[in-house]
Amino acid sequence: MKFSISIHQFDSAGFDGDGLRDYLKRAEELGFEGGWVLEQTIGAAPLIAPLELLAWAASCTERLRLGVAVLVSSLHDPLQLASAITAVDRLSHGRLDVGVAPGGGRRQFAAFGVDGDTFISSFTEGLQLMKAAWSDQPRVTFDGRFRKVEDLPIQPKPVQRPHPPIWFGGQAPKALARAVRHGDAFLGAGSSTTAKFAEAVSVVRREIAEQGQDPGTFPIGKRVYLMVDDDASKARERVLDGLHRIYGAMPGVDQVPVSGTIDDVVAGLHEVIDAGAETILLNPVGRDVAEDREQMERLAAEVIPQLR
Repeated sequence: MKFSISIHQFDSAGFDGDGLRDYLKRAEELGFEGGWVLEQTIGAAPLIAPLELLAWAASCTERLRLGVAVLVSSLHDPLQLASAITAVDRLSHGRLDVGVAPGGGRRQFAAFGVDGDTFISSFTEGLQLMKAAWSDQPRVTFDGRFRKVEDLPIQPKPVQRPHPPIWFGGQAPKALARAVRHGDAFLGAGSSTTAKFAEAVSVVRREIAEQGQDPGTFPIGKRVYLMVDDDASKARERVLDGLHRIYGAMPGVDQVPVSGTIDDVVAGLHEVIDAGAETILLNPVGRDVAEDREQMERLAAEVIPQLR
């Protein structure tokens, strides 16, 4: 099992650079595999943009892998996004993981000039163009439905070859088939329940077999929103407060977190592991860096040892 930790993104009362720098250094000391952020360009939550924050985090760390899950890449220009991803990969000396998804549902496509009828096709083509931009070819030609590129010089290239690992999100069977076809790994959303994650894992494994891929080279993970407290009811209150800060009144969000005493959280994470997770992204939802730091310390000292 591998365990990563979330990076606090909230900037409600000014960016706590000192606190977050200490948090990241401590995450390395505690042996976490990676530190991850999320993307929410439009929303009430004051979240710092993910790639920019990871570029800053790269300067504070030496070993910790840095991830974002997920970039709704259908809302980005592919060449500009490829360039930004390359920059973070190079600034971190090859420590970047990139989660992508086309979006859907409540996404504000019109605000980004994206056609809601073609966003999935645009997403898939955009990912192909990004991979072309990351390729070893110094000049790129690409003839697509949405983008045409003629012999353009694109430099520099990412440190990781052929590109940073691409993690896919998704829940629908077609989305999961797309994940196996175009991605390198699957990460279940924190906003999905463990039961839904188990269903997705079953589909992903079937697609890996049907598409003739090696399951040993396609990692599966899940983001888990959680809070630990010696008072189980207080833990439930804290985790729901945190989720509402991120997602507002999104229906069903109260069904997704793991919370409670140490024993409660260990049991909840065992269920995620039994559902198929090989990597767990532990995501405390504290009000500030200090609260997330307190959670990280307890998870490392009291929870993770019981899951090894």
